[in-house]
Amino acid sequence: MFIAFPRQRQVQSLTDALNSTTRESLSGVRVVRAYNAEDYQDAKFKRENKSLTKLNLLVYRLMSLMNPVMTVVSSGLTLAIYWIGAYLLNDIKIPMTSAIAAKGAIANRINVFSDMVVFSSYAMQVVVGFMMMVAIFIILPRALVSAKRINEVLALDSSVHFKEHSKADNGHEGEIEFHDVSFRYSKNSRAVIEHVSFSAKAGQTVAFIGSTGSGKSTLVNLIPRFYDATEGWIKIDGIKVQDYSHDDLNNKVGYIPQKAVLFSGTIRSNIAFGQSDQTPLEDAKIWEALELAQAKDFVEEKEKGLDTEVAQGGTNFSGGQKQRLAIARALARKPEILIFDDSFSALDYKTDRILRNDLAKKTKEMTKLIVAQRISTIMDADHILVLDQGKVVGQGTHKELLANNDIYQEIAYSQLSKEELENGK
Repeated sequence: MFIAFPRQRQVQSLTDALNSTTRESLSGVRVVRAYNAEDYQDAKFKRENKSLTKLNLLVYRLMSLMNPVMTVVSSGLTLAIYWIGAYLLNDIKIPMTSAIAAKGAIANRINVFSDMVVFSSYAMQVVVGFMMMVAIFIILPRALVSAKRINEVLALDSSVHFKEHSKADNGHEGEIEFHDVSFRYSKNSRAVIEHVSFSAKAGQTVAFIGSTGSGKSTLVNLIPRFYDATEGWIKIDGIKVQDYSHDDLNNKVGYIPQKAVLFSGTIRSNIAFGQSDQTPLEDAKIWEALELAQAKDFVEEKEKGLDTEVAQGGTNFSGGQKQRLAIARALARKPEILIFDDSFSALDYKTDRILRNDLAKKTKEMTKLIVAQRISTIMDADHILVLDQGKVVGQGTHKELLANNDIYQEIAYSQLSKEELENGK
């Protein structure tokens, strides 16, 4: 028992490792097949499975000894009780000379026999109690491992805390200001964002471009407070983001992530997802958002229209369709600020251009922040920030940066010709 119990914890850890390997293989099945890595993944799974099987066999073979041991103990205890009882009964002699004495002896034998039966019953209850305790000890180590992990999650305290009520709005709509903002994921890690300052007036389009890992997405993620800046401050409409309530801040911001997320349900339920100042959404507003996001055509082609089923993760839609539905979901909320976190990357160039033109015409009152890799996506922005290793190394319009900023020039000329860049195509 003392050998088996500690190994129950190891069983749970190996089970986790096996589940992780299985999940990894299933989620990356296309890559596995494309790289002819089936044998590698199969060997990896068998290795994890073999370790788990060996440990499980050891544990349960040891634990299986408990049943025969407890059976022998209970049977031996019963036998001992009845043997002692028989011995005690045999000691009570029944005299044949006196009827009264004989009755007394018989009564004594009955009392001893009754005590023997009752004691036997109690002894069995004690044995059963021990057997139940052993069963608990079998389950307990694995349960403790699971409970420990659950407690670790429950004990986590968010570093982002929202106020119950926002400060009074000063009347501005969609103005954003970054002042000397820096951010690092932990105290000992290097700064991902360093001393960034810029402002965006209501209705302006501000774009961010830079190499992979330059901090573009992290920067815009500070606005809806997915993280909090470690230095400096961010204001929306003249109020620090920390002074907004959760609902009020999210009502001001419409966020479209780089990887579109759709939920199982229907197109209607996905566009009307969540709570905002616009909910509940009428179908007319949903169609308006779909049209602006260039998603109306393919939704109309569906037999059920807005009631078309959306599979888990939106797997029954292409990448571009999912991205347009995600954009429509944000537009339907009619926020003051739209954040496009590389949200145009899944769109073809034609759809990208049409969508941006429509956004410029029909969302003039909204402030738009665009993270992009394509120069063509941000050429028309009112203000462009060039980031490199978390620092702003240039800012201005497309023409200004093309004339003066080396990093912007390098990115631009690697994607478009000189004529296309100069003509803004």
